[in-house]
Amino acid sequence: MAEKEFKLPDVGEGLTEADIVAWHVKPGEAVEDGQIIVEIETAKAVVELPCPWDGTVTRLLAEEGQTVEVGVPIIAVEVAGQATPDRAERASVPAPAPAESTPDDEAGAHSVLVGYGVKTSSTTRRARRTAAGRPETAEVPTAPEVPVEPPELATEPRATEPGVAAVRALAKPPVRKLAKDLGISLAALAGSGPDGSITRDDVQRAATADTGARSAESGNGSRTATSPTVPGGEERIPVRGVRKHMAAAMVSSAFTAPHVTEFLQVDVTETMAAVRRLRELPEFAELRVSPLLFVARALLVAVARHPLVNSSWDAAAEEIVVKHYVNLGIAVAAERGLIVPNIKHADALTLPELARGLQTLTETARAGKATPADLSGGTITITNVGVFGVDAGTPILTPGETVILAFGQVKEAPWVIDGQLAVRQVCTLSLSFDHRIVDGELGSAVLRDVGSMLTDPLRILAWS
Repeated sequence: MAEKEFKLPDVGEGLTEADIVAWHVKPGEAVEDGQIIVEIETAKAVVELPCPWDGTVTRLLAEEGQTVEVGVPIIAVEVAGQATPDRAERASVPAPAPAESTPDDEAGAHSVLVGYGVKTSSTTRRARRTAAGRPETAEVPTAPEVPVEPPELATEPRATEPGVAAVRALAKPPVRKLAKDLGISLAALAGSGPDGSITRDDVQRAATADTGARSAESGNGSRTATSPTVPGGEERIPVRGVRKHMAAAMVSSAFTAPHVTEFLQVDVTETMAAVRRLRELPEFAELRVSPLLFVARALLVAVARHPLVNSSWDAAAEEIVVKHYVNLGIAVAAERGLIVPNIKHADALTLPELARGLQTLTETARAGKATPADLSGGTITITNVGVFGVDAGTPILTPGETVILAFGQVKEAPWVIDGQLAVRQVCTLSLSFDHRIVDGELGSAVLRDVGSMLTDPLRILAWS
């Protein structure tokens, strides 16, 4: 029998880290090759990782919610029929000295716990950052009366009388995280656990009683969240994974591409009638048909009529790259943030195939199962803001694209037809475009074409 460690892989496009979302196994459980063992959240999506071996889980080396760098072990599995790797090497790694550092330490060498190993890709120790699943051990005062805590406990300094060496509070990483989230200072608590360590119950009691243990600042110098149980308090949400990527992408797009947005109100009464008729056809019996299907088809036809809008700006080469294929992105408000998966080569699909692609794409994205491949390579985007009950917006371009179309809610409104006032089903279209590539004339032509096709869906056939 041999214990093997499974390292966090790069699941696509050079990602450097991921958050552990949920473990599907626990120590002592048997696992099979290919069995899903963990869900991780990258900057792109939530991804399920399979186990590469048959065996028994011995250790989980990373906790749920922890950020782990690519290449760092996250789980250990006992595998039958394998020679034990790296045992001697790992056992030979020197344990950390509780007292003075050595010249080797000053030169950048790592002292680590026996069996824990070091990350070979870096010799720089980060502040408050630990390897996945490895306990965080704060520095221990060198005074002889202060004991070195066990490795599974992290420490926080406790206030003492002047001239007396600081005694540090003992707490495991999950307890420290809970205390940080609730704004509780571990130094102010008396631990009820083994060797005076602080437990989750100690922290929760302090938060409920509001005993003065609430800290003004967290260990990294920023203000912590006030407990959600306190009326009028504050809550801080970590910016990670998909949300972090979305924020960076939107800022980059907004301040890189000069945006212009145009609006057009459209009578979509005939499109809504076509949607109802389409739902009755056997080709669409198993599909969810909505007005978005017609909006998507109309935009694809408009791209064929005006190819320059399906392009990107290559600043380094000083070129505009026109894509003669359409990977149609659909903005989806998923639980973990805004994502834009895309339907590959949407321009080559039949209408039933496009309907199926839209349905599969949105269901997968909302379930948090979109893959990095689903989220990469988009060329033009639609955002359906109408599902939120709003008429219009000024959408921000997806980075690397030139056009994004917003589709507002469909509602009854007065409309003049042949000089007569009538009640029609109306929506507002918003088209944002990169003004380095698309001028006002071209942008207006695209928006006008999409509007014309939604007013009279037969134009989709005529212009295809």
